[in-house]
Amino acid sequence: MVDSLVNWFTTTLDGLPKELIIFIISMVPILELRGGILAAALLHVPITTAIPICLVGNILPIPFILLFIKPIFKWMKGTKLFKPLVEKIEAKSLSKSDQIQKYEFWGLLLFVGIPLPGTGAWTGALLACLLDVKFRKAVPAIFLGLIMATTIMCVVTYLIPWIITQI
Repeated sequence: MVDSLVNWFTTTLDGLPKELIIFIISMVPILELRGGILAAALLHVPITTAIPICLVGNILPIPFILLFIKPIFKWMKGTKLFKPLVEKIEAKSLSKSDQIQKYEFWGLLLFVGIPLPGTGAWTGALLACLLDVKFRKAVPAIFLGLIMATTIMCVVTYLIPWIITQI
C-alpha cells in the first residue's frame, strides 16, 4: 500500500523539486517518514539530503497533533457528520495502546520507531494525546522513534540495494 501511495504522490507531484516531493510525502499520515525515505530512494535523492528533509517533514505536524487534536476531536464529535469518523479513529488508535500504556516513553519510542503498518509519528502522537502522555515526555519519545525508523528505512532502501549492486 505504501508503495502505491508513494508512486501516486511522485507522479501527481511530478514537476516539483524532488526534495519538496519527499518533504510533502513525509508530512502525510500513513506514509510519513517511511514513505518519504522510500520516495527519496526511488527519486535518487542522496541519503544525506533525504534524511533531514524527511525528519523535518514528519516531525513538523507532531506538536500540533499533541496540542490540538483533543479539542478538534471534541468539536468533531459534536457534529453528526464527523462523530463516527472520530470514534473510529480513536478506537483504532487505542487498540494499539497496550504497550504504550504499560511502558509509556519506551513503548511510544518503539511504536514510532519500528516501521510497521499503522505505526508512526502521527499515530504515536495521537495515542500519546489520547492516553494523556505529557508533552515533554511524548515529543522526545516520538523524535527518538523517528531516528530509529529513519535508520531502519535507510538500511532497507539505501544500504541493502547498494550491497546487492556490489555483489
